[in-house]
Amino acid sequence: MNYQEFLAKKTDYGSDSGFEPLWMPDFLFGFQQYLTDWAIRKGRAAIFADCGMGKTPMQLVWADNVVRKTNRPVLILTPLAVSGQTLDEAEKFGIEAHRARPEHQPSAIQVTNYEQLHKYDASQYAGIVCDESSILKNFDGRRKSEITDAMRQVPYRLLCTATAAPNDWVELGTSSEALGYLGHMDMITRFFTDRERFSQSKWKRAYGRRDKYILKMHAEEAFWRWIASWARASRRPSDLGYNDNGFILPELIETHTEVQAIKPTQGMLFDVPAVSFHEEREAVRRTIQERCEKAAEKVAANGNISMVWCHLNDEGDTLQKLIPGSVQISGSDSDEAKEEAARWFVNGADEKRVLISKPRIFGFGLNFQHCHHMTYFPTHSYEQYYQATRRLWRFGQENPVTVHLIYTNGGKRMLQNLERKAKQADQMFEDMVGHMGRELNIQKSTYTKRRVEVPQWMSK
Repeated sequence: MNYQEFLAKKTDYGSDSGFEPLWMPDFLFGFQQYLTDWAIRKGRAAIFADCGMGKTPMQLVWADNVVRKTNRPVLILTPLAVSGQTLDEAEKFGIEAHRARPEHQPSAIQVTNYEQLHKYDASQYAGIVCDESSILKNFDGRRKSEITDAMRQVPYRLLCTATAAPNDWVELGTSSEALGYLGHMDMITRFFTDRERFSQSKWKRAYGRRDKYILKMHAEEAFWRWIASWARASRRPSDLGYNDNGFILPELIETHTEVQAIKPTQGMLFDVPAVSFHEEREAVRRTIQERCEKAAEKVAANGNISMVWCHLNDEGDTLQKLIPGSVQISGSDSDEAKEEAARWFVNGADEKRVLISKPRIFGFGLNFQHCHHMTYFPTHSYEQYYQATRRLWRFGQENPVTVHLIYTNGGKRMLQNLERKAKQADQMFEDMVGHMGRELNIQKSTYTKRRVEVPQWMSK
């Protein structure tokens, strides 16, 4: 190692450990070719691209290049029910990919879901792709540790997600750690400080977040330069300097429907807004029938394909009784049943088909552009709402998308919190894209030998 390499290593910037692409197909748009080319050359990279921008074909081309370079297989990890869609995309584009089977010797591209990862030996693969890698945000979670440990065993790694760090910084740190760069706590130590020391910082005023840590003001430029060294973020092609033709979203129509609870809170003459988590949970349980009846009414009025989201099993069972011909998928259903339901919802012959499920089952990675009507019961989770909406309202959608938010007086605070988080997330992602865009052209400085001039008074 020479001195220049030593200095480069000390910067902890994303290393260029990849290779020149061996294959770049014409079916990728210009901005997709740019992102894929960059990720292949980087070797260990993250693509934070919005829903519908083609992350699946990009990661398939990335994986195929690694297979061609190393003559070893690549493992693609997906959320539940997305494996089948990924395999369909591979067949569509003529890329060899197979469903991973623990009993089979891996070859080419293998696709499985995160829940099956423990069945595979990561050392047998040349690369791993994490689709919807926001799963890594839980830095204390078992799943995150399992994925990070697996990725450490392969030379080539790719993370793809549309919701990088929507409300906090954790996901950026855990993503960096999975790619083999700065660990989560190392990132915090270098770029952040305890928010209690600087409670009035510009970052808190800008985002209103309740993070334990806030970005140091003097570290802002260095932080985004570091992120740009291993990640690219984009909500539209123009963020990368390309034309937005074909990637302009139709109108999103949000309706807010407040339903009256039949029974007020115990001890009350009438229903009142919930002010604590316990009261909110009680209000949700108490108003299942009223909210589900209103959702069923919205579906009947639509008279077309509808996606109905729920969060509780009792909600799902009630909705299925109220909506004739609907199909409900719950967590207890098999992976095969989930994939079959997704295929039926996308390709079924019934013109009035209705799918009932939870965001944690069908809320990530799936393409439901054929549908432009959904109902949703608000919760405090912005990511779940964002992802559920983006199954329909994504690039490729040809119709205005209608989203019915249905809640009771006891759940108003959840809706207000959801709206606040949405504004914060939009602002933070715009800032992330802007900062990273300004840093893309910054090159690492090179160390050159210079003769040290000794002051005249020291030479005597």
